[in-house]
Amino acid sequence: MSAEPREMVAIMGPSGSGKTTLLNCLGALTRPTSGALTIGGISVHPASAAVRRKFRRDHVGYLFQNFALVESESVERNIVDPLRIMPRKRRPSTSDISRALGELGLPGREKDKVCRLSGGEQQRVALAAVLVKRPSLILADEPTGSLDSANGHVIIESIRRLTDQGACAVIATHDRDVADCCDRVVDLGQFAVSART
Repeated sequence: MSAEPREMVAIMGPSGSGKTTLLNCLGALTRPTSGALTIGGISVHPASAAVRRKFRRDHVGYLFQNFALVESESVERNIVDPLRIMPRKRRPSTSDISRALGELGLPGREKDKVCRLSGGEQQRVALAAVLVKRPSLILADEPTGSLDSANGHVIIESIRRLTDQGACAVIATHDRDVADCCDRVVDLGQFAVSART
């Protein structure tokens, strides 16, 4: 499999076909059992733990299926705290955060506790964290799963803006409408069948 800058690739397939596992391998969270993984000229597998950590820090924006937010903290803290490991000059400003939240329909919500937000609002907070990081690789696991169609469209358009600026996005989804917005679809179900024959 390959994916290019400025490309949105949908990963489809039935439950259990490996969509999330593939994203975790691409994001250097899970080590593949075999083969090689090179992203942007960086050998991510095989590679040391330090190389994988630096790769995640510098290049990956991940939209987890469960949002990966701290519910007892504010929206702003959930966006800023994970980025404290970034070099100081790359950390987002307060205005960057406000702008990202505004783009996603959450203006002025910086101080709200995450536990008071709906599932859809929490998903948009998770995306705001990706927007302010500006990663070169976006990995999204069912990014519209908790959203109505209008808000789902906002999420996909936001990811598309990042790819238009040079990022690559790989999106695991069951949603055919999301896949239709992507440049290419990789169907793991079909791959598994063809791999066995």
